[in-house]
Amino acid sequence: MQLSPALDAKFKDLAARYPVKRSALIPMMIYGQDELGSVSDELIEEIAARLDLSVIQIVETLAYYSMLRRKPAGRYHVQVCTNISCMVRGGNELYHHIQKRLGIGHKEVSPNGVFSLEEVECMGACTGAPAIQVNYDFYENLDPEKVDALLEQLEAGQHPKPVSPISGALHPRDPAELPVISKNFGIPNSHKIDVYLKNEGYKALEKALKQMTPEQIIDEMKKSSLRGRGGAGFPTGLKWSFVPKDTSKPKYVLANGDESEPGTSKDRPLMEMDPHSLIEGMVIAGRAIGSHQGYVYIRGEYRYVLDIVEAAIDEAYAKGYLGKNILGSGFDFDLMGHTGAGAYECGEESALMESLEGKRGYPRIKPPFPAVVGLYGCPTIINNVETLATVPAIIRGGGEWYASLGTPKNGGTRLYSISGHVKKPGIYELPLGFPMRKLIEEVAGGVPNGKKLKAVIPGGSSCPLITADEIDVALDYDSVAKIGSMLGSGGLVVFDEDTCMVDLARRIMHFYAHESCGWCIPCREGTAWLRKMLDRFHDGGGSEEDINLIGELSQNILGRSFCPLGDAAALPTISIVKKWRNEFVDHLHGKCAYKPAEILASAD
Repeated sequence: MQLSPALDAKFKDLAARYPVKRSALIPMMIYGQDELGSVSDELIEEIAARLDLSVIQIVETLAYYSMLRRKPAGRYHVQVCTNISCMVRGGNELYHHIQKRLGIGHKEVSPNGVFSLEEVECMGACTGAPAIQVNYDFYENLDPEKVDALLEQLEAGQHPKPVSPISGALHPRDPAELPVISKNFGIPNSHKIDVYLKNEGYKALEKALKQMTPEQIIDEMKKSSLRGRGGAGFPTGLKWSFVPKDTSKPKYVLANGDESEPGTSKDRPLMEMDPHSLIEGMVIAGRAIGSHQGYVYIRGEYRYVLDIVEAAIDEAYAKGYLGKNILGSGFDFDLMGHTGAGAYECGEESALMESLEGKRGYPRIKPPFPAVVGLYGCPTIINNVETLATVPAIIRGGGEWYASLGTPKNGGTRLYSISGHVKKPGIYELPLGFPMRKLIEEVAGGVPNGKKLKAVIPGGSSCPLITADEIDVALDYDSVAKIGSMLGSGGLVVFDEDTCMVDLARRIMHFYAHESCGWCIPCREGTAWLRKMLDRFHDGGGSEEDINLIGELSQNILGRSFCPLGDAAALPTISIVKKWRNEFVDHLHGKCAYKPAEILASAD
């Protein structure tokens, strides 16, 4: 197959990046699709020859990832998010409007080949809801008039300016905010290394390499009480300490930038406005565990973010902060970016490693844990982007200083992305332990249009929902756990009194049924059954027995799936049935008591 010189060079670069060539498979398919329109039989054979793989190995991997396609899309591929944050701000109506405007449906191409349309799950634009993507460009805070203007520009061959940074990341600082990792947000060209160096950039790395031992770095991380910002909240220093010291195997540092949890959009601005803090944090992590290689795994939808991060990596190499003998210390560390291709499951650490190895993103059995047997069977630490970007501040200021910013066992600050029915959706850096009520009512401006608050998702869609009577709680891991929910990813989604909770449960379950990898029966079958039951119930076809059955089915998934995705589907459903059972009873009369049902075009 004759490739363009640019694509041929890209393929050669990808094949040389990894100790195992298969790791280049998914990036090769996505970059090949970008240029050629689809992953054709010819392209599959070309990649197979370059990576020494069989055609069937490539085809079975390709089928797993939602962004990869066998047939060409239109010149402008329009993707409309209808997940929870977008749904409650008009995402469904926007999708139906675009369908009518273009005259095509889900995964269809216009007769002239100019447009294709797809209804998609959360794309990481929650604070700019409702949002769409055209190819890789984000457009946020839309309505039908804005969309019509956008489509007219595209039809005329123009390129409307996309949103960057994400909506809600830049705003007048609330007095309650405590900028630590967001301190560079809003500084012109903050993603450039020269600007980063003027704002304490790489000072922590210099300290870690020249003044601290690996053991001292880990000890400082333990003192900081930094807990993983991806959702699990596991103590970071403790995780690093699990990596064996006496091993001949290479060790790896992985950044999890597969930000796909509905309601969550805080890693995107970190990577687009301050990528060098992530790079610096990863090099320090490498020094702490004795690793000399890192990878930044970024969700496929964040292509422009990946471009920013890879440009920052090039700058760091050019200035001597990556590569051989960093800052004359004798320490070597190499770092590379890696694109995903559309799979929520790859946010789970072991599935991410499988994906990075060029396979389907199926979770692994634990134990062994990644710290002992991780990427390529070697010791590995995997941390969320926000977690790693926090490391330089801890090393500069000290673990005890950072811990003092939060509450006991919940050190420091974190980025909260708040979306849904609030006047000022956005991303705010606040100390751990900040009052939830104050975040909703004061920082985010409260519920608009004089409506009352009904429910809150406190940390992404996988968390049990809480009622308006439960929001007097401190936003830290332990306090939120005490009221029966989780702080999770820090992605709060707020719902007003007009929200139909049955419809919300239905939409959440559509997401998890769609994203289930199918590996285990409780998750694969359970989410599909619950999706069908909730659809039927919201359409007026439910029975009183179904209310208990929905709760029982959810309980049967809980704790029985191969990875946490089953729990992520069950927990919010159980909480909704328990706390808003009256709304399920209302639906027995044949119609929704709040808003008419919206039919999702992309069931699967």
